Amino acid sequence: MAPRRLLLVGEGNFSFAAALSETLDPNSRLIATCLQQPVDFAHDPGTRKNLLRLRERGTEVRFGVDCTQLANAFEPQDRDFDRIYFNFPHCGRKAGVAKNRHLLAKFFQSCADVLAEEGEVHVALCKGQGGTPADKPQREWHNSWQVVAMAALGGLVLSDVHPFSCETVPGYKCTGYRSQDKSFHVEGALNHIFTRSLPFEVSQSRIFRFKLGDQWFSFLEPEALAGKLNRNFLEASSCHPTRTINEKIIAELGTAFSVKRLKCSFPLLPQSDTSVLPSEIYDLRSVFWISLCEDNSNDDSLTGETVQAMEDLLVTFSELSFPRRPRGDGKEEAHGGTYGQVKLCLRSSLLVYAQAVIQAPDFLSGSLHILSGPVFRKCHILPFTMPAFHETLFILGFNKNLKDSCLSLLLDLLKSILDRLLTQTLLEGSKLSRSVEFVLQPNGKDCMIHVKSHNFGQDYDKDLIIGSVTIISAMSITHEEDQCFVLVSINLDLLTMLVWGISDWRILWTFDNRFLKSFVPGKVEPFKSYSLYPPCYVHDISFWLNEEQGFDELEFHTVARAVSQDTIVSIQFLGRFQHPETEKVSLCYRLTYQACDKALTKQQVASMQFQLRKEIQQLHVTLR
Repeated sequence: MAPRRLLLVGEGNFSFAAALSETLDPNSRLIATCLQQPVDFAHDPGTRKNLLRLRERGTEVRFGVDCTQLANAFEPQDRDFDRIYFNFPHCGRKAGVAKNRHLLAKFFQSCADVLAEEGEVHVALCKGQGGTPADKPQREWHNSWQVVAMAALGGLVLSDVHPFSCETVPGYKCTGYRSQDKSFHVEGALNHIFTRSLPFEVSQSRIFRFKLGDQWFSFLEPEALAGKLNRNFLEASSCHPTRTINEKIIAELGTAFSVKRLKCSFPLLPQSDTSVLPSEIYDLRSVFWISLCEDNSNDDSLTGETVQAMEDLLVTFSELSFPRRPRGDGKEEAHGGTYGQVKLCLRSSLLVYAQAVIQAPDFLSGSLHILSGPVFRKCHILPFTMPAFHETLFILGFNKNLKDSCLSLLLDLLKSILDRLLTQTLLEGSKLSRSVEFVLQPNGKDCMIHVKSHNFGQDYDKDLIIGSVTIISAMSITHEEDQCFVLVSINLDLLTMLVWGISDWRILWTFDNRFLKSFVPGKVEPFKSYSLYPPCYVHDISFWLNEEQGFDELEFHTVARAVSQDTIVSIQFLGRFQHPETEKVSLCYRLTYQACDKALTKQQVASMQFQLRKEIQQLHVTLR
C-alpha cells in the first residue's frame, strides 16, 4: 500500500506531481509545493496543464514554500509526512558544489521537523553528485555534494539508493537546469532514500546495584563498554542473530553428544579468580577493572534494568567472601559488618570457568557441557577486534584411551556445522569462499579455528580466528590420570558477521530496532544495512611522551574508544619524532571517525576530538 501522506518540494513544472498522483492509493494524500508564485507560471502552458490535472484529482498545491523552512509552511497537526520528495535540487544558475551542499544541509534539517518517525526522504541527484560509491563513476569527495554528510545534519542516514528512471513516471519532465526551462542530464541519476537515525546522544555509563546480605553494592559501567553490559542477547526471549547461531551449533552438536547447558552469570569476577590457562587468556593489561563500592542510596531509585543486573549478580556473588574494613583494634568486623571497596574485573573469556565446571560434583564425562555469555577485553581498534563479544564454551571430558576417537568426532562435527553455516549466504553457483581450518599451535596439541573469508573486500582478505581448541589433562584439575578434557571456545559475534556478511561488529550492539527486523526467523540471507556509505572524518593527534611514565598504546585506544562512543574505526600510527636538542619523543596518530548505525556530523566529531585531547592527558602525555 502506498504511503499515507506525501510531500513534494521544489517542483519545477509539476509534471512529477501530476504523474505520481495517477499512481497513488485512494487513501494517500499528496501535497505538491514549489518556491515560485502562481504568477511565475502565467506564460508556461505545460505547467498550467499539470496544475489543472492535479486540481482535477483533488491534489493540494502550495506556492511559495521554502524547502529549507518546512516547519513554517505546515502547522504541527499537518506534519508527519511519510515521504518527502526533492528531485534534482539546485540553487540555480552556475551555483557551485558548496552552495548546493548548503541547500541540501538546510533541506535535510528542515525535513527533520516534518518527517514521520518511520518516514523516508527521497532525493534524486544527477550522476556523480551524491559522492557515494553508488555513483559510477564516483567523484572525489571534495568535488561532490556529500549528500550523506549533509543528511547527517538533519539526523538522517542513507538507507537505500537505486537508479532514477523517468520512464517509471510517465509524463515526468525534469526542468530548472541553471534556472532555465531545460532538463537536467538524468542519465545515470540516482534516487537516494534517507530515514531517521537514532539520536546521537552523549552516552552515560550506567550504575549497576545489587544486594548481598543486608548490604547494597554498586559499580559503574566502564565508559568504553557503555551500552554493552546486560543486553541479554543470548536469552530465550531474544531474536538476536548471535543467539540464532548459538542455538544452531548447540542443536547440531546435540545429535551426537549428550548436552548439558549451564547458566552463565553476570560477568564480574573477583581479583583472585584464576583459569586453567591464566597466561593465555588472562592478560591483566587487557582486563577491564571494576571498583565495587558500598551503596546506601535509596532503594526506590532502582530501574528495571538495574534490578535485572542485581538478580544476576546475586548468583555470582552469593558464595564470595568480601574483605571487611578493619576495626579500630586491627581485627576484621564480624559477619554483617562494613565492607571495604572490592576490586573486581570483567571476565575476558569463559575459559575462566572451565576448572569450576570440571570440578563440579555433577560433571559428567562424555557429556558436552556448554556455557554461553558475553566477555570483555581491552583491545586495539581494528575491524575484527571487539572489546565485547559473545562466547560459547564447550567442555567435553573423556577417558584418555578414547581421546583420539572422541576428539575427532567432536572436531569433525564442529567443522561440518561451521562450514554449513558459513556457506548459507553464498549465491547459487558461487565458489566456496569460506572454509574452516583447525591450525595446530606450537605446543603441538592446541588449535586455533581459522576461517578464510573474502566477503569484506581486499583489506580483509585474510584468515580470521573465530575460536580455539584446548586440550588439558586431568592431573592439574582432578588428579585422575585416566581423564582428559577438551575445551572449545567460539566467538559468536565474529561467526555471526561471517554468516550474514556483516562487515562492522558495532552494528551487533545497536539499539536501533531496524537491525533485528532485518533477520527473518528460519532464514539466513545476506545482511543489508539501513545506513549506507556513512561519511568518514579524519583527525590527527600528536603528543610528547613522558620518559618516566612510559606510554600504554592499548590504554590510548581504550580512551579513544570511550570518548568517541565507538565511532573511531581506525587509529593509524603516522610516525615517531625525537627532538634533536631535548631528545623528547613525540608520537603522531591518525584517527578515522565513522558511525555504522547513526547520523554522525563533522561538528560532533570535532567535539569528540577536542574531548579526546583533554582525556589522553591522563596517560601522562603532553599535547603538541
